[in-house]
Amino acid sequence: MIDYSTIKVIAFDADDTLWVNETYFRDVEHEFARLLSEYETENKLGQELFKVEMNNLHLYGYGIKSFVLSMIESALEVSNYKIEPKVLQQIIALGKEMLEKPIELLPGVEETLKALNKKYKLILVTKGDLLDQERKLEKSDLEKYFNQIEVVSDKQTTNYLNVIHQLNVAPSEFLMVGNSLKSDVLPLLEIGAKAIHIPFHTTWAHELVENNDTTGYHTIAKLTDVLNYVIS
Repeated sequence: MIDYSTIKVIAFDADDTLWVNETYFRDVEHEFARLLSEYETENKLGQELFKVEMNNLHLYGYGIKSFVLSMIESALEVSNYKIEPKVLQQIIALGKEMLEKPIELLPGVEETLKALNKKYKLILVTKGDLLDQERKLEKSDLEKYFNQIEVVSDKQTTNYLNVIHQLNVAPSEFLMVGNSLKSDVLPLLEIGAKAIHIPFHTTWAHELVENNDTTGYHTIAKLTDVLNYVIS
């Protein structure tokens, strides 16, 4: 039995929790594979791109700009540096299109935030490029529901402890809601906070994790289900 009665702050992930995100990355990966189809199969190109992304993560962090740089690097390597400049330009254009995508809110987002905002302090905790995340939040028109916005470089226990310390609450008074077990659930359980998992149909390979222990947190099908646990 998980006790949510102590909760004072509810934090939400952004990408694929409040709005669609990963779907766009997968669409661009398919287009990337089409552009480089003369060099490798789509499966092999995906593997090579992921490898480059992982090698670059400590330099570029998360987000679309990092993704585009990794696509360019991967295209150069896979083509043995024979790729035509116009193809690199097309890859850059794909990134710009991603940055300009309209925001597609997931079902029940505004209804849930509106209900919780009356009782709890709500914050947004997301990782990625600061400018892009700020832009998406502005487009979403959800900023009015949040007391605080935190764009962090990563979502490890230390990142969450820093946020909780700034809020001047105990870990047991903090609840995180997100789509990634690796980033939004397991680190919270490690520090004694609460977490609710809301899976998204598409997950980046880097966020996948083997987890056979489903105790200590709830998994929900839709965001409005959060209300069943924290609104009495």
